[in-house]
Amino acid sequence: MDASTPPPTARNLHRFANPGRFLRISGRVLPVVGVLGLGLTLTGFVWGLFFAPADWQQGDAVRIMYVHVPSAWLASFGYMSLAICSVLSLVWRHPLADLAAAEIGPVGAAFTALCLATGSIWGKPMWGAWWVWDARLTSVLVLFFLYLGHVALVRAFDDPQRGYRAGAILALIGVVNLPIIKFSVDWWNTLHQPATIKFTGAPTMYVGMLWPLLLCALGFSFGFVAIVLARTRAAVMERRIRGLLMARAQEADAR
Repeated sequence: MDASTPPPTARNLHRFANPGRFLRISGRVLPVVGVLGLGLTLTGFVWGLFFAPADWQQGDAVRIMYVHVPSAWLASFGYMSLAICSVLSLVWRHPLADLAAAEIGPVGAAFTALCLATGSIWGKPMWGAWWVWDARLTSVLVLFFLYLGHVALVRAFDDPQRGYRAGAILALIGVVNLPIIKFSVDWWNTLHQPATIKFTGAPTMYVGMLWPLLLCALGFSFGFVAIVLARTRAAVMERRIRGLLMARAQEADAR
């Protein structure tokens, strides 16, 4: 193999990163993902808000979890996606990774803000305070600031590539916060309750509350993907239009 030829992994990544191919595939996928996200979310909300039982301790206040918990999961999932795009950008120069990362940042920040807001509303009747400097809450707040820092860095330079590179480095540094968010309730004595859904054991939640929660989580996940796909498609088309306008301007100057 020629030294200048990229390895098979890189070739496959770039094959699926072709802007034209991305627009064609995402154009077919986006409506399906959007409908699934909306349908699953509405089903989960109706089931959880009107048919699922109230908690024996928290009463109807527990129903806010159908928004809070999926938002919390997607806050971490979105940042992990941001970090993966950063690796693809820095290591393999993935053509669409920078654009995808730039669009994931605001969406992830929005879900993290929703997580913090609903957690605060939930915490007031349970803990008697809108906010406590609990390890889980504080680490999620740090995650929100990492998202905002990424959004600001990507747009802080006149040269877009410098912004993308700075944002990618910040995203990779911030990954260390994800295990802190996940295990903070196990490592420290916190007010936040431990996880009720674990890969290593059966859920501790009543099944009548678990199923609508899982539906909401799936719906939010499809919605997250749909929003990011739509934003990335718009960014790709914007770049294409800008390139065409610059080419026409150069042709006009050459005449």
